[in-house]
Amino acid sequence: MTAQLHKHLTTYAFIDSQNLNLGVSHDIMHQGKKIYSGWHLDYAKFRRYLTDKFRVETAFLFIGNLPGNEGLYEYLQRVGYVLILKPTTSFKDGSGKVIVKGNVDTDMVLYAAAKEIDNYHKAVIVSGDGDFLSLYDYLDEKGKLSRIIVPNKKRYSQLLTKYAHYFDFVSVNKAKLEKQDIKKGQI
Repeated sequence: MTAQLHKHLTTYAFIDSQNLNLGVSHDIMHQGKKIYSGWHLDYAKFRRYLTDKFRVETAFLFIGNLPGNEGLYEYLQRVGYVLILKPTTSFKDGSGKVIVKGNVDTDMVLYAAAKEIDNYHKAVIVSGDGDFLSLYDYLDEKGKLSRIIVPNKKRYSQLLTKYAHYFDFVSVNKAKLEKQDIKKGQI
């Protein structure tokens, strides 16, 4: 009698960093009333969360490449992310505020659906952006979609509701994932 070997399933995460950061950190107002108070995500805790809850082995973090952020990029790599740095563009919005964007959507799709597709069995996608609907369709068709981690339960694209059974929300895990301020003199 031959022993059946347990096949190791590899899970990769593909993270839209701007969608994650803005989804968690910005307040949300509805009819003049605050319905969500933003908070700061601890990226080291989030990386552990991905490993512990979803068994993510490799976490690709797609992020805009801004001069002066080298320390941030080093920190993110040190806590376990594989960074995919994207050139950024900037423009002024209607109020004159400078907005910086690192458009990562195309690269996330390219990595998840082509460059890395043969290296993982299951994918966890972190974004609430409806632009990834075609990617979800493709991964679901291939049997590779594990979870969609939506940054904020209060704000995400309604295009994604057909995949609601795959959802997990960062915003409801504030107690586990919030960055704690370290007071002077504490470790």
